[in-house]
Amino acid sequence: MRLARYLIGAIAALLCLGFTAQAQERTLRISVLKFGTVNWELDTIKRHGLDKAHGFDLSVQGVAGGAAAKVAFQGGEADVIVSDWLWVARQRAAGKDFVFIPYSKAVGGLLVPEDSSPNGLADLAGGRIGIAGGPLDKSWLILQAYAEKNFGLDLKTQTEQAFGAPPLIFKSALSGELDGAINFWHFAAKMEAAGMRKLVDISDAARDLGLDPETPLLGYVVKGELVREHSELVQGFAQASRDAKALLATDDAEWDRLRNRMNAKTDAEFEALKAGFRAGIPAALPVDQDAAARMLEIMYEVGGEDLLGQASKLPDGTFYAP
Repeated sequence: MRLARYLIGAIAALLCLGFTAQAQERTLRISVLKFGTVNWELDTIKRHGLDKAHGFDLSVQGVAGGAAAKVAFQGGEADVIVSDWLWVARQRAAGKDFVFIPYSKAVGGLLVPEDSSPNGLADLAGGRIGIAGGPLDKSWLILQAYAEKNFGLDLKTQTEQAFGAPPLIFKSALSGELDGAINFWHFAAKMEAAGMRKLVDISDAARDLGLDPETPLLGYVVKGELVREHSELVQGFAQASRDAKALLATDDAEWDRLRNRMNAKTDAEFEALKAGFRAGIPAALPVDQDAAARMLEIMYEVGGEDLLGQASKLPDGTFYAP
């Protein structure tokens, strides 16, 4: 009898361990900025149980900066982060098996004060431009290529640049300290809501350069090992993301629920953020590899190895293919 009880207990313990392991396999850890716009989508996934509906449990880990998220990801403390596919291409060219799942095609623009004199990009020669994201910001690089092509203007040498965090550029632009500013799309939306005007839309500049503005720049990044060994988990996450986007694209009540998370100080800001997110939803199609390759080549011409390392050409396997 004692042996039987021991065997039953041992079997139960093994079963418990098995269930625990299965639960761990079904948990997907994502490390993101605590106040990033991606949290609106992740909140929607959790609120409506879209993770459970697709066979996994999403665990959201908030961090203070993008660098911290990348450290967690590369150190095995996170399964997913958010970055741009150019970074993924650089990592793949360096031998790291990272894969990009599209999240957003939203980009900002070059904004100027409403009552300022510039009517075109050439009018900013000699002026001061604020840029969020640093000298390798993708919008800034696209704008440089656009200015050179259309106006023979070298923005890097013919303007003064002020680099800073998005909130700092936002405040400096509204206070009139800058002649123009490039900011992340959600800060740009707030700047427009506050009365600034868009001098150049980065999507228009990209199109003028022969690029496809439908190419999503931001996305979720996972490791190739996860895609190969747990394909159903990655596919489930990708579908949960699409389902959340479908809700946010059509249901205003979802945005009313999210408003407290959006840091929108006015109705105008709230509507601008909602519209900007919706405009940034990419098509549910595979990424156009040729269009992405053209974008990477132009980015390499402008940003060089500082931006892309050895990725002068688009590495195979950069984009997730279910």
